[in-house]
Amino acid sequence: MGAIKISLEYVIGDRSSDTFEGLWNKIKNWNCYFWITDGYKVYPNFIPDGDQIISKIYMTRVEEENSRLRHYLARLHRKTFCYSKSD
Repeated sequence: MGAIKISLEYVIGDRSSDTFEGLWNKIKNWNCYFWITDGYKVYPNFIPDGDQIISKIYMTRVEEENSRLRHYLARLHRKTFCYSKSD
């Protein structure tokens, strides 16, 4: 079985179309079959029709992995489940 490649990109900003455009420019050329989203209104302006899966079940899984990663990285310097909202 082949290896799975995991990539990570981010953009800091509000949930506006301008902020998502910055992120989309970084990820649009990834070789993805579909994009799992929370259905925010700006996504259809960028993601082609039929390539977006709006699913709370899948998003919960993604957020769970993000939470675990934050928790693991935070434990390198603290002993609590924590994260920072600052830039």
